[in-house]
Amino acid sequence: MATTRRQRKQNTTLLLLLASAVLVVFILLKINSPSTISTSEDSSQPAPAAFHEPAPEQVIQIQRETICQSVQPGDTITAILGHYFSPQEILVIARQSEDVFPLSQLCAGHPYQIEVENESFVSFYYDINRDDQLIIRQENGEFFIERKPIPYVVDIEQVGGIISSSLFETVAQLGESSELAAELMNIFAWDVDFIRDIREGDYFTALVEKRYRDGNLAGYGDLLAAEFNNQGQSFYAFYYKNGSDSGYYNEDGKSLRKAFLKAPLSYTRISSGFTKNRFHPVLNKWKPHLAIDYAAPTGTPIKAVADGTIIQKSYDRNNGNKIRLRHPNDYETTYIHMNRFARGMKKGKRVRQGEVIGYVGSTGIATGPHLDFRVFHHGKPINPLKIKSEPARPISSANRAEFDQLTAELMQQLAQAKQQLALLPDEKISEDASKATL
Repeated sequence: MATTRRQRKQNTTLLLLLASAVLVVFILLKINSPSTISTSEDSSQPAPAAFHEPAPEQVIQIQRETICQSVQPGDTITAILGHYFSPQEILVIARQSEDVFPLSQLCAGHPYQIEVENESFVSFYYDINRDDQLIIRQENGEFFIERKPIPYVVDIEQVGGIISSSLFETVAQLGESSELAAELMNIFAWDVDFIRDIREGDYFTALVEKRYRDGNLAGYGDLLAAEFNNQGQSFYAFYYKNGSDSGYYNEDGKSLRKAFLKAPLSYTRISSGFTKNRFHPVLNKWKPHLAIDYAAPTGTPIKAVADGTIIQKSYDRNNGNKIRLRHPNDYETTYIHMNRFARGMKKGKRVRQGEVIGYVGSTGIATGPHLDFRVFHHGKPINPLKIKSEPARPISSANRAEFDQLTAELMQQLAQAKQQLALLPDEKISEDASKATL
């Protein structure tokens, strides 16, 4: 019995030792296991950051806008640019522009454009005249102001036609602007009276610069050469500019500009001529009429026939609005019955030949709108239609060789233009072309 108990006790002890050994082995194996080491190592290190796709960069859209307008009557620079600048900034712009172009001289009808980027001002372009423009730019808060030539594309084209009734009508039928007709009249005004002298069958040919802007015709540049044939006689004009020589000259180098214009306005007819005995339609009596009466619509511009000085600007019940000019060599001219005077006319003012001094009317004693035009020499009235006017200075000897070469080329081009425009029979064109090569 005692032996059995002792044996059981030994067995229990043996089992406990065996179980302890198994437990120790298990723990050792667990500690040295790779998964346990890896887990242990991983737990001691921070987890890697998660990968995210980078956000696309934000694209800023630039919105550009060009505003094209014309200056309206009463517009100021404040009215035009006040949306973009404060009154203080407008004042800075005006002061900075004063020496370039005074902004107080903006003219109604002249075009301008404003460039805007994302509703912020970028630049301002204003056409000062046909040739120049004012540019105002803003960069980094500063204003830059300059005056530059307008960037035209210039083509030289041939224009010509045969007159059936008037120069203006013929030019219009060719699809050209009245501006071209006016320029031709101004050039030949000393030699041709475009009201009294024009006949059916007269013709003209011209080489003229046409200016294009943004693909559109924007007017004419210089008229380089022209021929006007009046009653079988050809008058030529060649534009030449070099040093002191500047203007239009004929083929012999003589200036087309003369001391007096042939007429002071574009008129419809001569309603009364120069005579010592005319029956006055209002006063109902015979009296001298030492003037030429040019009938024309009310408002027709009246030009000074020569350089001079205003010695009288007045109104009276007989003459109405009247201007009297003094010219070189003791000539004087008077312009009577005007509807109104041109702006800026006053006694003592110097005027240039062709400058507008007033407008046709019927003030004073007059039966209808017309200009009573008078000329005096040494204080005595003379017939304005019989003035012998001397030309201005001819081409200088220093420039004569260059001028002759230029006119020979232009004369040849005019002859070719007549042939292409079918203005003359072939034999007449050949004659003109041979004349050009002499």
